[in-house]
Parts: sequence; C-alpha cells; structure tokens
Amino acid sequence: MLEIDVLTLFPEMVTGPLSQSIPGRAANGGHVAVRAHQLRNWATDKHHRTDDYLCGGGQGMLMKCEPIFAAIEQLRRPESRVILMTPQGQVFSQAVAERLAAPCMQPGGNAHYIIICGHYEGVDQRVVDELVDEELSIGDYILTNGAIAAVVIIDAIVRLLPGVLGDERSSADESFTHGLLEAPAYTKPNVFRGLSVPEVFLSGNHKAIEQWKLEQAVERTRCNRPDLYAAWAAEHPEFFSPKRKKIKRTAYRKRKGTAEADSAATSTPAE
Repeated sequence: MLEIDVLTLFPEMVTGPLSQSIPGRAANGGHVAVRAHQLRNWATDKHHRTDDYLCGGGQGMLMKCEPIFAAIEQLRRPESRVILMTPQGQVFSQAVAERLAAPCMQPGGNAHYIIICGHYEGVDQRVVDELVDEELSIGDYILTNGAIAAVVIIDAIVRLLPGVLGDERSSADESFTHGLLEAPAYTKPNVFRGLSVPEVFLSGNHKAIEQWKLEQAVERTRCNRPDLYAAWAAEHPEFFSPKRKKIKRTAYRKRKGTAEADSAATSTPAE
C-alpha cells in the first residue's frame, strides 16, 4: 500500500482534488492513503506562525525550521522518504512517477512518502540539509504554493498502482511511457460531420494499426516535443532506415503546426 503524508498550509487544496476520479477510487479501494496535515499544528508560538523574515535581508518570508522539524519527527518512520516540492528540484517526469510507485508494484509492497509543500520564498535550507531526501519540481514556473504541485505528483503515482486503473495496459500505452507522445485516438461514429476515422482502424489488421500508431506517435512528438523526438530518434535509428516499410503519415504539422515544429522538420536527429 502507498501512504502519503502531506505537510501544507492549505490541506483543502490537497484533499479536494484527490477525493475525485481515479485518486478517490484508489483511496476507497485501499490502494492509497493520503493524509493532508495543517503545518500550523506544529507551530509553538501563540500565533502559530510558520514563516519569518529572511536572515541577511531580502524580499518575502521564509518557512521556519521548527514546525517542519517537529512534523517530520512525528510522522517519519524508518522506511519513510521525505520529498520537498520546490522550483529548485529535479523536474518531475513519468520516469520519476514510476520510480516512486515501484515499491508498491509487487504484491504486499509498501511505501511511505512525506511531502513538504513550500510556500512564500520556500523553506529554511536547514530543512533541506537535514530532513529532505529528494527535491521535486513539476516545471519551470512558479506556483502559489507547493500543494498544487504535490497533487500533480500524487495523481501521477497513484494511477500507476496495480488495480487502480480498470485496464492495467492503460498506463503502459500512454504518452512518455516509451519516450514518445501518445498516438491520435478515435471512437464511434466512424464518420462525423464528414470527418472519417483513418481507414486502417477499420481494416481489422492489428499489425497495420500498431504500425500506424507508431508512425503517428513519432510524427506528433516531432511536431510538439522536438526535445523528446531527438532523444527517441537517437535511440531508434532503425526507424529511419530506407529499407523499413513505411505508411503514409498524417499531415499533423499542417493541422497543429508551430514555428518550433516547422524548424524541427528541417532536420532529422537520427542523421
């Protein structure tokens, strides 16, 4: 089972979103237990302050050591791992989500994470030096507080747990799992307002369908995420072999084109 304790000044920002949809069903099914704690409960002064002015001057306020140390010392177990949500952290990715979910992927597997949600100008560096095992960021931008980011990573981890998704293959076929964005998908009706589902889906030829999906995933990645495309292309030179049988690609760039996609189309990273 996965257990997560979240230390935040805004517990409702965590409990609200995670009570819905897949995370909510995962909690009800006993796959995960997420507990959001009000950090002020560990403050000892009469005003329950969790922040103070920066030493040496500077703009803004900084989260204090005392409440965070007290909270971690109460919640931490031998197997616990403490994660700090901060813009200075490693950028969160599907690979990181899979690593954090890994201890729970086997029958009887367990993991316990304590997530510290930064606020104001962040946390006192002594918290990082003495308590934190890992620093994570969900991107190169600044949010109001770390609770929002914590919800993102919890959702990404929870949906990987066995039994959470209805079809275990769902998470294996999604974007980023194999280094590419997910291929376009369609449902019924086969024709809607004159727009048809690609003929290959109606052929019954599963091998051809899988080949079409790969072609489209590569094309979509090339147009939307040149960085991912370059890395994937470098690892799969056989995809660009003149001898490999190819199918006609959808003109994805013409529908969703950007200046970056136009630039990426001028060169092939595998060459």
